[in-house]
Amino acid sequence: MARGKLRIYLGAAPGVGKTYAMLSEAHRRVERGTDCVVAFVEHHSRPRTEVMLHGLELLPRKDLEYRGATFTEMDVDAVLERAPTVALVDELAHTNIPGSRNTKRWQDVEELLAAGIDVVSTVNIQHLESLGDVVERITGVRQRESIPDEVVRRADQIELVDMSPQALRRRMAHGNIYKADKVDAALSNYFRPGNLTALRELALLWVADRVDEYLQQYRGEHNIRSTWQARERIVVGLSGGPEGRFLLRRAARLAEKGAGGEVLAVYIARSDGLTAASPKELAIQRTLVEDLGGSFHQVVGEDITAALLEFARGVNATQIVLGVSRRRSWQYLFGPGVSATVARESGPDLDVHLVTHNEAGKGRSLSATPRAARLGRNRIIWGWLVGMGGPILLALLLRGVAPDLGLANDMLLFLTLTVASALLGGLLPALASAAFGSLLLNYYFTPPVHHVLISNPKNIVALVIFVAVAVSVASVVDLAARRTHQAARLRAESEILSYLAGSVLRGENSLESLLETVRETFAMESVALLERESDIALWTCVAGVGPRPHVGRPEDADVDMPVGDYMSLALIGRVLPAEDRRVLAAFAAQAAVVLDRQRLQSQAQEARTLAEGNRIRTALLAAVSHDLRTPLAGIKASVSSLRSDDIEWSDEDQAELLAAIEAGADRLDHLVGNLLDMSRLQTDTVMPMVREIDLDEVVPLALEGMASSAEHVTLDIPEDLPMVAADKGLLERAVANVIENALKYSPTGESVLVAASTMADQVQLRVVDRGPGVPDDAKERIFEPFQRYGDSPRGAGVGLGLAVARGFTEAMGGTLSAEDTPGGGLTMVLVLRLVPGRPQVSPDLPAAATS
Repeated sequence: MARGKLRIYLGAAPGVGKTYAMLSEAHRRVERGTDCVVAFVEHHSRPRTEVMLHGLELLPRKDLEYRGATFTEMDVDAVLERAPTVALVDELAHTNIPGSRNTKRWQDVEELLAAGIDVVSTVNIQHLESLGDVVERITGVRQRESIPDEVVRRADQIELVDMSPQALRRRMAHGNIYKADKVDAALSNYFRPGNLTALRELALLWVADRVDEYLQQYRGEHNIRSTWQARERIVVGLSGGPEGRFLLRRAARLAEKGAGGEVLAVYIARSDGLTAASPKELAIQRTLVEDLGGSFHQVVGEDITAALLEFARGVNATQIVLGVSRRRSWQYLFGPGVSATVARESGPDLDVHLVTHNEAGKGRSLSATPRAARLGRNRIIWGWLVGMGGPILLALLLRGVAPDLGLANDMLLFLTLTVASALLGGLLPALASAAFGSLLLNYYFTPPVHHVLISNPKNIVALVIFVAVAVSVASVVDLAARRTHQAARLRAESEILSYLAGSVLRGENSLESLLETVRETFAMESVALLERESDIALWTCVAGVGPRPHVGRPEDADVDMPVGDYMSLALIGRVLPAEDRRVLAAFAAQAAVVLDRQRLQSQAQEARTLAEGNRIRTALLAAVSHDLRTPLAGIKASVSSLRSDDIEWSDEDQAELLAAIEAGADRLDHLVGNLLDMSRLQTDTVMPMVREIDLDEVVPLALEGMASSAEHVTLDIPEDLPMVAADKGLLERAVANVIENALKYSPTGESVLVAASTMADQVQLRVVDRGPGVPDDAKERIFEPFQRYGDSPRGAGVGLGLAVARGFTEAMGGTLSAEDTPGGGLTMVLVLRLVPGRPQVSPDLPAAATS
């Protein structure tokens, strides 16, 4: 019996219409005469989904008892007995009730497929096992049910059911997904726009990768070698030279021009392991391409052109980016070069971009790590051993084994030892070897032997040539070593100076980190920056690093590098050679620049603080001149009326006047309290006493000060809400100010909802009103001091309530932000941290969002 086919409708989140799409497909198949039944579909009381079940055959479910309750699951036996052509099975990731035939529903589906029954099912992207941790970081909710990715990947067809976050939230607000009492909680937690956008991207990328797998499989089955330009894939050929960075950035810009573009960098290495590429440069380019969102590949191949084209066609690339050859003009006599060959052999299916760069035409050179700057002690010792001991051993060997070899051959052998000593130990061992070898040649091998005299003038010429050649070779080797040392030193200096120049442009170094770099670069014990105000003033240590950073005077340090007339960089540890002071001078100048920058930043911050203080004082004077005078005028008028002897006030009138006095005094007390709180925040004198607090204790206390309006506030604070870390007094003031602001803008007859819930390791307190709301560009301005949104009338406050609430919340380590209320209005979200070590509670979300 042939295995059944599996079709899956994949969604980014609950409510996008997976079940609806599945039922629509079932109706189309029934109309075509296909035997299609509903094995298990959960409509979640959604009217439009429930209507789609009409006209379809529903198989009975199986009842199971678990912990005193009855649950229904798909009856696999009933489906197998009915043996339809197509079975609809909803929620593929569902976990069956204990006692079921299988643990997971996808295992039930496997039985149906094995029996030859086609299955149409649904699953959400958050249930894929590989994405569990990613979804938890995005939404703060750990999915209780998951399904192996391979189960979904094996599906014969996968169809993405997509919907924009805005449309899904509108569907939610209209009550088309969850019941009305669950809508606000869902919209403010799991179904936030950011969460939905991230989940949608996950779903699109996962399906795109699955499409790539299908495409690669089809091309392989049909032996298709040409490129199908279904998606822009740009291969960048790297040579290991510095131009590679420019090529990668150019390719990244090309990829950005098309949706879904991908950059693949490839370096072709030879099989013998010999390469002209710098490992350091390749590491930099690998990091760069990964930062640009691409991938790095290394391929082994003798023919660079063939290997590059084979790689490009293997990944179904559409474009190849190469740099213009670095070879000089005369080098083209040996061939057209890799770039031209790739362009000629790429064919019509691959576009080749030849990008010019600064290294073009400058010649190719090895950029491998240079040899050691100095020969080293061991090499010098070996040079002396070979230069002095080698001639003795060679003389004994020639006298005993080959006494008749001839003077010319004997000289060549001694010259070989001189060259070897020069390669190992440098100039001095080679010179000594040449002199000692010439003496041995004269004494043992030049007639008359065993005498220093030379009888034949030709032998004198031969010995002179021997010494000259030996000295020349030793000089050349020594010169090469010194040039290598100079090149390595200049390279190190250029890298250091480049680093300093970059740090100046970026402004990213602190003074301490710069001094630490000086200490590490020059292997010093301590480094300090000293400064004095005048020629006769004492030196002071501005900053220092190391175990002994404090130096009384620059003269007391091992190295003193002046910076201007009144600043000096002092180093302790060792005396530096003169050649190192050039780079040290650059470091010293940079240290002075960093110090000046820090002082300018401090002065700018002080200036901003003073400007803010002046602005607040100006606003405070305006508030005092008007907002505080209004309640004072009402109090004075009421008191004057009560003290008047001309009018006989009734008890009701007196009570009304006294109530007006009390209301004015309360308003004054509130205004003055907010002013004092704002002053404490501006002067950083708020010292919160953070401890464990229950929100259900603090919120009622915040409502006590607004007795006349408390009846318009609806509380939804769960009793099992975990404790938060906060200051009780500051939290009470912050909550009171936020609720008071919501009441101020709420329409008549509308209540303000104060609800609390958990989200990951935080607790959210949401104050929801149905007022006019606030545009996105003004949501941050309403938290600034002395701001009244919408031209609120004078006397309604000085505009400090939300500023004080945010200041107190941030002082406790929390956040306060504004969001739109679904259906109109403004929602204030106050987020606090859970008490460390307390168990976290999952948010109260609808079951479909987490299962």
